[in-house]
Amino acid sequence: MAEQDSSLFNSEFVEQEEIYEEQILNDNNEVESSMDEDEDERNDEQQNEIENEMIELKDDSIQGFFDHKDSVYTIDINPINENLIVSGGGDDKSFLWNSDTGEKLFELLGHTDSVTSALFSKDGQYVASGGMDGKVKVWKVENRELILSLEGPDEIVWLDWHPKGNILLAGANDSTIWMWQVPSGNCMNVFSGHSSSVTTGQFTPDGKKIVSGSEDNSLIVWDPKSANSIYKISGEDARFHKEGITCLAVNKESTLVLSGSSDASARLVNLTNGNILGSFEDHTESVETAGFSNILPLAATGSLDGKLNIWDVTTMRLRQTCNHDDAIIQLQWHHDSPLLTTCSADRTVRVWDGRTGNCEKTFYGHQDTILGFAISKDGKKIVTAGDDHVCLVFKY
Repeated sequence: MAEQDSSLFNSEFVEQEEIYEEQILNDNNEVESSMDEDEDERNDEQQNEIENEMIELKDDSIQGFFDHKDSVYTIDINPINENLIVSGGGDDKSFLWNSDTGEKLFELLGHTDSVTSALFSKDGQYVASGGMDGKVKVWKVENRELILSLEGPDEIVWLDWHPKGNILLAGANDSTIWMWQVPSGNCMNVFSGHSSSVTTGQFTPDGKKIVSGSEDNSLIVWDPKSANSIYKISGEDARFHKEGITCLAVNKESTLVLSGSSDASARLVNLTNGNILGSFEDHTESVETAGFSNILPLAATGSLDGKLNIWDVTTMRLRQTCNHDDAIIQLQWHHDSPLLTTCSADRTVRVWDGRTGNCEKTFYGHQDTILGFAISKDGKKIVTAGDDHVCLVFKY
């Protein structure tokens, strides 16, 4: 009996020893596997660092403006003198500068909070700036004279000039839109109909209507003369956006509006009667920017998911998908060509062929997110505004 017990004990001991050895082997394998993973992560990090250093070293810009001391949020090109640039930023400052030389020409003083929008009038005679301080300033470009200091709304989100006259529109964080006559400064109308921040808006290209979108996921088309709403579309319509509207675009014929939303979709709407014509749903994150081609039946949407989608407006189908390495902040079709330009959080500006989706050019130079850009009418000059406090000039 004692021998059997001894044998059983020895057998159990052997089995336990084998289990113990196997456990050590497994533990060693896990340690080695963990070390391999750590090594892979280090290699990936090193590779990313190398790639970032290469991007940081590469600079395709032909000129720059470096007087801002904080993020540059807005930039525009004078339509008459395309060497004249205006920029505004988080340092509460706005500047006029020369894109050929980078020389500071004039500082547009007067804001006490971030300048969110700075824009030349369509005839190039005036330049306006709007800030988070609720102020709108207007200067005469020729002699740099401050001619208007306007107040009324709270934080200014965007500005737009009438396409055929010196009338200025401002969308505000307090859900209102204000319209002034320049140079008299007369307040022509205040538009009330949204219930939250007016995130985007503009005159239609024919100047006969105003279109605006809000965080309350409503789109309103207005009569500029009466300030009455012609129609309003909101999330109460099951076919429309379920979250806030982030961007709008109107085609050059003033017959279609494309709205983008934080719900990752875009809607195509008939501007004449308010009918929802189609839904574009291929993005996975907020649609931040949209635009129509002037010469082709195409529209484009750019998203935080890094995708630039090009849509056929006639068939409502996705034609091309182009990719940045990070969020797309802004897109703009070139005036009279099938090309469009985008800027991104990946620190690049890219020019695409809207017909094929091919990337024709990638511009490097910024060290941080590019927050906005403007293009000359011929599409050859691009000026950018960066989170790195810098404005750059690129030649295409």
